[in-house]
Parts: sequence; structure tokens; C-alpha cells
Amino acid sequence: MLNFLPKRLVGVIALVLLAVNVLFWTSILFVFSFLKLILRRGFDKVLPWLAANWITCNGWWMKLTQKTTWNVDGLDGLNAQGWYLVVSNHQSWADIFVLQKLLNRRIPLMKFFLKRELIWVPFMGLAWWALDFPFLRRHSADYLKKHPEQRGKDFKTTREACAKFSRVPTSIMNFLEGTRFSKAKHLAQGRPYRHLLKPKAGGIALAVGVLGEKFHSLLNVTIAYPDGAPTFWEFMSGRVQRVMVRISSVEIPEHLLGGDYEGDKTFQSNFQKWVQELWLEKDVQMDGLLREAGSA
Repeated sequence: MLNFLPKRLVGVIALVLLAVNVLFWTSILFVFSFLKLILRRGFDKVLPWLAANWITCNGWWMKLTQKTTWNVDGLDGLNAQGWYLVVSNHQSWADIFVLQKLLNRRIPLMKFFLKRELIWVPFMGLAWWALDFPFLRRHSADYLKKHPEQRGKDFKTTREACAKFSRVPTSIMNFLEGTRFSKAKHLAQGRPYRHLLKPKAGGIALAVGVLGEKFHSLLNVTIAYPDGAPTFWEFMSGRVQRVMVRISSVEIPEHLLGGDYEGDKTFQSNFQKWVQELWLEKDVQMDGLLREAGSA
């Protein structure tokens, strides 16, 4: 609606609206989180409901400031009262807004696995903590050699978070690549796929191990930007012309439910093979979407 304005002005307006929305909803979340700490119960449904309203308001300012053509398939048949494991490729900060816009209220609130350092992000860090997003520490191989006592703590945190999610319908979201795609990262990995980075299976393996019997299905999301993955500023200033999204429901193989990813090397290998096959299919799908849009 406001996309006719100069792009820089559109970006400023979008940033202001985003900031106001963050301040408004985080203030309300903090009040209810404080009550939750005191009373210990009765807020498992209230806090996600507040977050869903927050996401809806994000959709309003996006509609106001952007003129994006959406090409989406796969939204039918989703259940707002189910348990979902959601995986997606990752190219831009815009991916989070895309996922939330499309899946908000169609499935339960998505909980992202976040780096521990993000808890210090002003306002947002506390909001993520209040909503029970799992914070994980990422250690390099060299660090773990010097501090072996830290090995496995991410798995413990993931397991505890997933056990907590068993009480109320939840969607667990994981960007399996662990980082945003870039040409440099792609080259450093030896270009294992044409459009993707290597997937990491550990996080979702633990989620499946703890909540496998509850998951309605795995939602496999593929996001493509035919005009190039946008930076955060490009997204805010309304420069994203087209977004293509494909969502498919994938059955988690029965033999991968309830296994010991940490202790059983055969199970670990089988789970990684399954994830790699998903990623091979996603890479082919990405190529098809970009060709369809004339961008391959």
C-alpha cells in the first residue's frame, strides 16, 4: 500500500512499525511471564496466544509497506491443535517473517532453536525466553577438545525443551543448515548441493526421540527468492518482489522414532541419511522453482 514511496522511506516506516510492535507485545509478555514465574501454571496457552497476535500485527505492517507476489502451495490440511516438526532452508532473516506469516494460527506457535548469545538481544531475547524457545550453546571442535565437560550439553538442553513441549501443542522449528546460505559458506563446504548448505540432523533427531509419537507430521518448507535472497534492510524497504514457498507433509519413518541418536551410531547414520535425502529432494525442488520463475 505504501510501496509507491521511496524505498528508504518505506524501510524507515517498516522499522518504526516493527519496533512499536515489539515494544507493545514484549511489554505484555513480560507481565504474563512474571505471573507465570509466581503462579507456575495456567499460562501455557496464554503466552502462545499473545505471540500469535504479535505475529498477526507483523503481517499488518508487512501488508502496508510491501508489494510482494506470493506463490505458495501446501497450506491446506494443517492443524492448529497438532504437534509439528518444521524444517526449512535458510537464506535470509526474511525467512522467519515468511514462515510466521504463512503458518501463524495454521499450526501451533513455532519454537526456534536459538544460539545462546541471542538471549541478550534487547527485548527479543527476553521474549524468546518467556515463550520457552530453547537456547543452545554452539561450541567449536577445538573448544570441546579443551573443555570436554561441555560436550553433550546442547543435546541435554534440547531434550529438556522438547519434554516441556509435550504438555501443549507445539511446533518445533529448525533451520537444519544452522546458518544462512552464502556463496562463501557454500564454497567452503565443497558445494554439496546446488542451492543449499549441508543439513545438521542432531537437533531434530532429539526432538523426534522425545516427541516422535506426538508429531502430527514433519513439515518440509522450501523458500525461494527468484530475485535473490534479500538482506534484512532490503526486506524492510519493500524490495522483495517475489517469494515462492512449497510446504509438504513428510511422514517420519517408523524406524527413526524413539532411537538413541547420541549413543547408537547405526541409528545416527540412518537418521543422517534420511535428512540428507530430504535435502537432495529440496535442492531439486529449489532448482525447479527458480527455473519456473526464470531465475535459475
